[in-house]
Amino acid sequence: MTLPALLTEALQARLSTPVRACVPVGGGCIARACRLETDAGRFFLKWGDAAVARTFRAEARGLRALRSAGSPLRVPEVRAAEEATAGGPGFLLLEWIEAGEKGPRFWERFGRGLAILHACTAERFGFETDNFIGRTPQPNTPMAEWPAFFRVRRLEPQAERARAAGRWPRAWDAPFEALCACLDALLPRRPAPSLLHGDLWSGNFMVARDGAAVLIDPAVYFGHAETDLAMTELFGGFDPRFHDAYAEARPLDAGYAERRDVYNLYHLLNHLNLFGEGYAGSVAAVLRRCA
Repeated sequence: MTLPALLTEALQARLSTPVRACVPVGGGCIARACRLETDAGRFFLKWGDAAVARTFRAEARGLRALRSAGSPLRVPEVRAAEEATAGGPGFLLLEWIEAGEKGPRFWERFGRGLAILHACTAERFGFETDNFIGRTPQPNTPMAEWPAFFRVRRLEPQAERARAAGRWPRAWDAPFEALCACLDALLPRRPAPSLLHGDLWSGNFMVARDGAAVLIDPAVYFGHAETDLAMTELFGGFDPRFHDAYAEARPLDAGYAERRDVYNLYHLLNHLNLFGEGYAGSVAAVLRRCA
């Protein structure tokens, strides 16, 4: 892969060393990604035009927040994050982490590590800045009560995006309004606002060479810890040992199974907005169950 000349110049200025090669890597559906080979070692690079690069600084803030939480889960170090300019693409430059294989205790360590991450808390729900979940803007202005935050900052913006895109049938209006009206009864009013990965599906972690779980591509905010757990169950890919270890370290409150679908509605709506009507049936099913 050949990088644009202005991008290469910007990277060399940041690293104070020449870029020797750029080897394409997979795993991203939004930005272009590669492994940089330099005299100072290897680095991971994501880059793209303005529409893509607008997410990079927010992602960098999220990665830094996760790294500072004191969890044993590994998080790549951010070396630089820049938006696109008139002269060149934006980029996110991270440490390169060599991939490895899951060891016999991987899932237990991952579950306990996530429980430790969730022990990092704040005073209110939200985050210091807005960010993105995938390409979708994610508002994070803090609020004091969780049901109101989840309704106003999570469900309602996704529903409005779906309406604007013509992907929201009128038949969903009544069950959605009924669900929103019931959130005060369905969700805890003031659970501990835990630091969340925010988009924790199986594609957003990797295994390092030493067997550690590595968190990538976050949509960080402070919220109810169960929202991270719920997403690990939405698309599969997490071993039962992960959930058992988490529950042992941080026991779940009664009623999690009922709240899980409500929390995953946010992600299903986001997928509806990002990828289209293939997710409409899943959204409709959750509305039927939860309203």
